[in-house]
Amino acid sequence: MFTQSFKITALGVAQIVTLGAVGYFLVKGKILKEEGVTALSRVVVYVTLPALIFCQLIKNFSFHVYKDWWFFPLLSIGITAVGFIVGKICAAFVAPGKTRVQFISLVMFQNSGYLPLALISALLPAEKADTMLIYLFLLLLGFNLLVWSLGSYMLSAAGARKFSWSAVISPPVVATLLGLGVVLLGGQRFFPEVVYKPLKMLGDCTITLALFVVGGNLAQISLKAVDKKAITLLVFAKLIALPLLGLFFLLHLRVPELLGLLILMELAVPSATSLSVIVRHHDREDLFISQGIFFTHLVSLVTLPLFLSLYFSHIMLQ
Repeated sequence: MFTQSFKITALGVAQIVTLGAVGYFLVKGKILKEEGVTALSRVVVYVTLPALIFCQLIKNFSFHVYKDWWFFPLLSIGITAVGFIVGKICAAFVAPGKTRVQFISLVMFQNSGYLPLALISALLPAEKADTMLIYLFLLLLGFNLLVWSLGSYMLSAAGARKFSWSAVISPPVVATLLGLGVVLLGGQRFFPEVVYKPLKMLGDCTITLALFVVGGNLAQISLKAVDKKAITLLVFAKLIALPLLGLFFLLHLRVPELLGLLILMELAVPSATSLSVIVRHHDREDLFISQGIFFTHLVSLVTLPLFLSLYFSHIMLQ
């Protein structure tokens, strides 16, 4: 039972790694420069991901079917809060100052969009995948608000930068709100196919391009003077403690299969690559962010399929 689940999950992760590796070697081979990765990231954030979110919502979302849609943004806040608590406890063993703040941020904020998108496509049949994508986009509504407000606040020297609505209202958030608005007004029934089909074609590019960006970002990370103690603590907190807590919770409560998978997935994925973007944007010294992103992604190649396999094995036994 476990072996079968692990094999399926590992193959799904292997597909993701393969696409990420393309981006990694494009940068290492200097075929794609740093400016190109940045431009590609902007295409994903400003064009393809919003198109994917909007098309999925107007096609598959309904307020009558998803009556508890508001739960998912709140769930994202809850997951971030658990990450903060675990990060705060483990950060007591990390050097104080900005490094500690960066450590906590890496535990709090996960790669909540790119990797789950790819995992959902790789692991689930089409019908379940459509439902999971709706869950994910609603959850990302809360996550994007948090990472671009609270995360930005924390990494910009804890309040040196004033709160900015422009940092919160990102294109994926706008696309989610717009999609929900169209569905609320019943506009999806009259949405022209001549507009929908090109948008869908753009959205279908998201997963591949997003993984190129992840791989390209990892290729640019400097690993000089690695803080082994802090990295070990981060890997434990992010990739072992958090998914263990999630698995314990899911095994002892009757949570619907897809919701449980979403919760565990969000707790088990590595640190958010967007944290490096935030640090660069605020011109802050990258004391630990890049190291943390690199090593959590590397170790998650083992831990992520392990915890997902344990969950799938539990589902099969029910």
